[in-house]
Amino acid sequence: MANRFDYRGGAHEAWLREVEEPVLEPGLPIVDAHHHLWIRGDVPYLLREFAQDLQTGHHIVASVFAECHSMYRVSGPEAFRPVGEMEFVAGIAAMSDSGAFGAPGVCRAVVGNVDLSLGDAAQPVLEAMQTASGGRLRGVRASVCWDESAALHRAAPRAGYLSEPAVRAGIAVLERLGLSLDCWLYHPQLDELAAVAAAFPGLTVILNHTGTPILGGPYRERQDEVRGRWYASMAALAQHPNVVVKLGALPARFGSTVEGTLPPGSEAVAAAWRPWIEPCIETFGARRCMFESNFPVHKNWMSYQVLWNAFKRIAAGASDDDRRELFAGTAIRAYRVEGIVVPQQREEIRE
Repeated sequence: MANRFDYRGGAHEAWLREVEEPVLEPGLPIVDAHHHLWIRGDVPYLLREFAQDLQTGHHIVASVFAECHSMYRVSGPEAFRPVGEMEFVAGIAAMSDSGAFGAPGVCRAVVGNVDLSLGDAAQPVLEAMQTASGGRLRGVRASVCWDESAALHRAAPRAGYLSEPAVRAGIAVLERLGLSLDCWLYHPQLDELAAVAAAFPGLTVILNHTGTPILGGPYRERQDEVRGRWYASMAALAQHPNVVVKLGALPARFGSTVEGTLPPGSEAVAAAWRPWIEPCIETFGARRCMFESNFPVHKNWMSYQVLWNAFKRIAAGASDDDRRELFAGTAIRAYRVEGIVVPQQREEIRE
């Protein structure tokens, strides 16, 4: 299937549409706490493409853009090149608020990127990013995935990156400016993040992607070990009240785009993800957990409609208060999303 992950109505979109479901609880307000916008190769996933996903039935009232090295400046000082991403997102937000795409509230809050090893020199970069974002910048993301196995993707330049003095000085700047730290790392690194949370109690630390338990590669035959270590480290991390968790972005290879196979439905996704998501909610509490789409990455395997149906199935037994937190409240607080009102009543799930 040529260019199978093209989001412009081609073969991949047709494949996703092979599984369509009624939207569960269509009136439930949702803040999508983590998505990207980009052009990868010649394939765009920009406001038009995201708006089409938002219009598939779920009640998305706002979204949080997560940095993805998109539209960086191509000239000027290297440290300031990520400011280009903030300029780009400010334009997207203005387009969204214009109503022209039928998807208001996109990029209401923004997570950017800065080289934390700059230490104190990160401050002028962050100030430029805040200005360029139109005041939407809420924090930065450190993608620091690293594992001893070279078979796994390494986003950090080396092991132990978060403990380096220069990086800690950069994190101190975030705390001083009232900005948060998103962090994407692998489950064996969770204790490193706990050390950051302990060292900076005034900093909001936002763990991405359910703590990213590694379920493939060299860990494929060690699932019980992975789960035990992941759970123990998550429980230790939860002892720090300044940490919140994004739920989602777990391995999703339930199907393939090989002809004759179907993408997963929400029941399959919920069954696969529940053993990881429910312990997070139990350990951190709903007021410190929020659902994320991680689109368009997870659009490689499932539709936006199916993804949010799966989250609603996982949270079906939660109280009304907890559901409001999981789908909107926690994201509103963690990212200081303004102008969003979450109603008190709950709809019953309807098939």
